[in-house]
Amino acid sequence: MRIDGTVKVLDFGLAKAMDPVAESSAAAMETPTITSPAMTMRGMILGTAAYMAPEQAKGKPVDRRADVWAFGAVLYEMLTGQRAFKGEDTTDTIAAVVSKEPDWSALPVNTPAAIRKLLRRCLEKDRKRRLADAADARLEIEDAMAAPVALDGATTTGAPSSPARARLAWSVAMVSAVAATALAVPALRHLRETPPPAPAETRLEISTPATDSPASLALSPDGRQIVFVASGDGPSRLWLRSLSTTTAQPLPATEGATFPFWAPSGRSVGFFAGGALKRLDLDGGAPQTLAPVTAARGGTWNEDGVILFAPSTSGPLMRVSASGGAATAVTTLGPQQQSHSTPAFLPDGSRFLFSAAGAGIYVGTLDGSPAIRLTPSGGAGAFHASGSLLWLRAGTLMGQRFDLAKTSLVGEPVTVADGIAGVSVAATGLVAYRPVAISRRQLAWVDRSGTARGTVGDVDGSLLNPRVSLDGRRVVMDRSVQGNRDLWLLDGVRTSRFTFDAAIDMRPAWSPDGTRIVFSSNRTGRLDLYEKLTSGAGVEERLVASDQTKNPTSWSADGRFLLFHSLDPQTDLDLWVVPMALRPSTDSSDRTPSVVLKTPSRELQGVFSPDGRWVAYMSGDSGRNEIYVRPFVPPSRAASADKPGGQWQVSTAGGIMPAWRPDGKELYFLDPEGAMMAAPIAVTGTTLEPGAPALLFSTRVVGGGVDAVQGRQYDVAPDGRFLINTELDSAAVPITVLMNWSPDAKK
Repeated sequence: MRIDGTVKVLDFGLAKAMDPVAESSAAAMETPTITSPAMTMRGMILGTAAYMAPEQAKGKPVDRRADVWAFGAVLYEMLTGQRAFKGEDTTDTIAAVVSKEPDWSALPVNTPAAIRKLLRRCLEKDRKRRLADAADARLEIEDAMAAPVALDGATTTGAPSSPARARLAWSVAMVSAVAATALAVPALRHLRETPPPAPAETRLEISTPATDSPASLALSPDGRQIVFVASGDGPSRLWLRSLSTTTAQPLPATEGATFPFWAPSGRSVGFFAGGALKRLDLDGGAPQTLAPVTAARGGTWNEDGVILFAPSTSGPLMRVSASGGAATAVTTLGPQQQSHSTPAFLPDGSRFLFSAAGAGIYVGTLDGSPAIRLTPSGGAGAFHASGSLLWLRAGTLMGQRFDLAKTSLVGEPVTVADGIAGVSVAATGLVAYRPVAISRRQLAWVDRSGTARGTVGDVDGSLLNPRVSLDGRRVVMDRSVQGNRDLWLLDGVRTSRFTFDAAIDMRPAWSPDGTRIVFSSNRTGRLDLYEKLTSGAGVEERLVASDQTKNPTSWSADGRFLLFHSLDPQTDLDLWVVPMALRPSTDSSDRTPSVVLKTPSRELQGVFSPDGRWVAYMSGDSGRNEIYVRPFVPPSRAASADKPGGQWQVSTAGGIMPAWRPDGKELYFLDPEGAMMAAPIAVTGTTLEPGAPALLFSTRVVGGGVDAVQGRQYDVAPDGRFLINTELDSAAVPITVLMNWSPDAKK
């Protein structure tokens, strides 16, 4: 009420707090309760808890009698100065609405009996017994104003004392104002029949530290927080930010993380790092390892504790319990489908979106029903609360109406943004996306002291896995051109493409004589081993075919064996060897692989010593990545009683990506900060003695010292120089937050 006696009634609508802090009792009563992933779905509870009718709080259909209840709650509060239904939080408040009565003794003693009766009829929990219409409330109020005033239960016909008269006048004025508001309800309801203009689409940017993984971001289900991958001043890791603050904090023990995703509760985050799917509970504790991966491509988590994830760049999606256990395949590769990736559960928690490389976006089901294709092309997709599909198509973020019941798209797609690397959608409809980072990498020669000794080839943001031929004259690597990853040869100043298949070709390894290159390719839907002559003649031959993902890592100096690691869903990554003919052969009878090392821990990045007697490799057996050496036992001697044994740990404070000095007297590796380390190696008979590792120089190698799965991003030339895939600079790519998006909005 203003000083001049006029009354203003302000309706601010419903507001939702963004700061994820504990609710005070007052905040709980003023905060809307939303229990639906989409505001148009049935069963939604929407309103301010302290003024909800019981049927509204239970999610049942409502009519004008819910407005009468709210009128009664407001009138009670105006007369008593306290709320009719109170609680410590939103849940307690709703419980009071459903099961408790207001404190009727709190009403002022001068409250007319008719108003007391009116309040009880308005706040009747059984809506069949509640006052039916606000117009009836006006009649009750008019009668009360005309009747004698009751004070302390006695009826007076004379004028009351001045204070009593003032209190009564104030109460009557308030009641009149509330009644006027109540009578406006039908008019407001009429106005609601014409939808108000949609809120304007709004975009804002969130600055983040530099990142080499712009696709790795995820909004929490309630849209209040975002987790993303960035490096800052240290290694790449997960960062967490509340959208109600201006700062982000790194999450501990998440170095090397990619593709984060949230638990439905918003209290845990899943991610991939160190060759494993992991879970981090935000209330404390170390990450929990759930399943092995080789080159993860996304995950999703439903209300039943099921996690779907893509463990590699080839093969189907897998499922695993959020508490751990065996991982099993949940999709089946179809014709022309090289891999399945970027899963995202739909609101029902049993169906999910996923991308099939080269075939489009599909909807799959946990029960194994045939998948339904939504688009002929595209990558990561997510469901939007407006009833739409948002998805990436060649770097463009698209949106289109999505009929969940019919599992089909409706109408025409619209463009949301261009040049996008990754997108995330909260259940509330909030959207976040990040542009493609402009990465700059260069193959650089560095001597033992860390002094630059020139570069090889051009600056290219897609360079990976450089390998120097044993004569030191050529370099083979994998790089992407127009989205297709192939092998390329650098021969002096000339760069030429070496493989031409539409599938992924990567992870090369030279033969000792330089005439052949073995590499991984997912041409059959999984990563298999292929061999090709460096002259370009002949056909590319598949060496080893199996259901497991395989990557070559080293070819013995005598040319007889190829070392590779393979992913077994039950035992993680293991070391294998396959016999190699002295020249290409179409006879696969001599290509039977054998196990070198298979344990419950992961073993990968195996490399032969120059004399072929030893294998250095990386293992997580101790709980962190370390470098080990063990004797190499050829398959023909595997059952021999006099076979050499033993295992020696070389690194002492963590290490990845081993490589031998050309004379075998040192073993190189990267420490957790990405620095180049060297450990002396002394061999006496069948015994190997590693010395204390020493720091050679710091690097800016791609992946740093934590990305153990991507591949070794350096090599050692015959003259002892290091060829390092160097990150020239890191791009700080902001995240865009999109609010009030609709596929029907004008573009």
